[in-house]
Amino acid sequence: MEIDIRELETYQELAHDGAQAAADSLSQLTGIGTNVRVTNVSLMSPEDLENEFFAKEFAGVCIDLSGEISGQVALAFDEQGREAITDKLVPADDPEKKKSSIKEVGNIMTSGFVDGWANYLNATIKSSPPTYIQGQGTDILPVSINDIESHLFVFRSRVEVEEGSDANETVDFRILLIPDSNSLERTLKPKAEDGVSFEKLEVFTDMTKEGAQKAATNITSMTGIDTTVNISRLTLVPIEDIPKEVGTKRYVGTVMEYDGKISGYLVILFDQPSGRAVVDALVPMETDGQWDEMEQEALKELSNIMTSGFVDGWANVLSAEIKHQPPNFVADTGTAVMTPVTEQIGKTDDHAFLLDSSIETNSDQVFTCQMLALPHRNELEAALEDLLVENTDNAQVNPDDLFD
Repeated sequence: MEIDIRELETYQELAHDGAQAAADSLSQLTGIGTNVRVTNVSLMSPEDLENEFFAKEFAGVCIDLSGEISGQVALAFDEQGREAITDKLVPADDPEKKKSSIKEVGNIMTSGFVDGWANYLNATIKSSPPTYIQGQGTDILPVSINDIESHLFVFRSRVEVEEGSDANETVDFRILLIPDSNSLERTLKPKAEDGVSFEKLEVFTDMTKEGAQKAATNITSMTGIDTTVNISRLTLVPIEDIPKEVGTKRYVGTVMEYDGKISGYLVILFDQPSGRAVVDALVPMETDGQWDEMEQEALKELSNIMTSGFVDGWANVLSAEIKHQPPNFVADTGTAVMTPVTEQIGKTDDHAFLLDSSIETNSDQVFTCQMLALPHRNELEAALEDLLVENTDNAQVNPDDLFD
């Protein structure tokens, strides 16, 4: 199946507008001032989608769509957002009324979301009455994901409460649009011979996940910290939204530039405790808490090895040479780290494919590492056009080769 990336970008903008309409409806109903912080469209496997929702409490609505776009839409509030809404609408502790308020809010919000798509397509999209959903993790996901054997496009929005509001800091909700395959093919069909194969996007996503798993293995090999890949996804996102995706949390890590058949940047970010744990394992010595030169070099060496496995997988599958530069150490907020990177990518692109992998620990120890790859979009599209899917068998990288 061929898809039109430019059309997908338009749909991402539609999803943002739909999320804004939903947020405006929420504000009118509750008095909570809101604005859309970020909206993106991600290519995810059902497994990765389940991991994203794992062990978190959500409530919202699910509706069925028919017409020009058919499939399912789920709107889910996290626990903090649900409480903020119900506390405004139903001050009394009445579970049934709180449930009804979420259902009503969800119904109005999803209507605004779907109407925006219908207007753009100049077509009729019918919605079923909303079904209330509540539970932990995958309990709230549409049942249709069980029928998906490969990947799906997921439109995700995050809304924040305006400064000065007396509600909680954020009202986090996700709008998941899961179209059926025929609907997706019909709406994203290229208008000219410039489409990208959906199957090749899947291959590249799987290849990136393998690279992230290799990076996780390298962390474990060098530090003894047991790690695994939690989520790995390919996201199409406006350039200016990428720093907001990462947020204002403080990180330590590296930024590395790569070039070849595809060029761009690879950013590896550890949260502060995880970065300290990694360095303590690599450089077992007493420190004053500052990142001295020896500790920075240790982290850069680890990042260099992580990157080799990641980028070598791309090079093998694309049958092309991709070289990466020495990493630069960074210690700052996510926004501050990503802004200079996106400014460089933004000189040629307005949207970017963000390859986002989250590495976490299998044990009780708190550990998170985020790998963010930003290739130049046009170069990635050209490389995917040349990609032979048969080459994916060459994506495996021998771990021993990385330590020679």
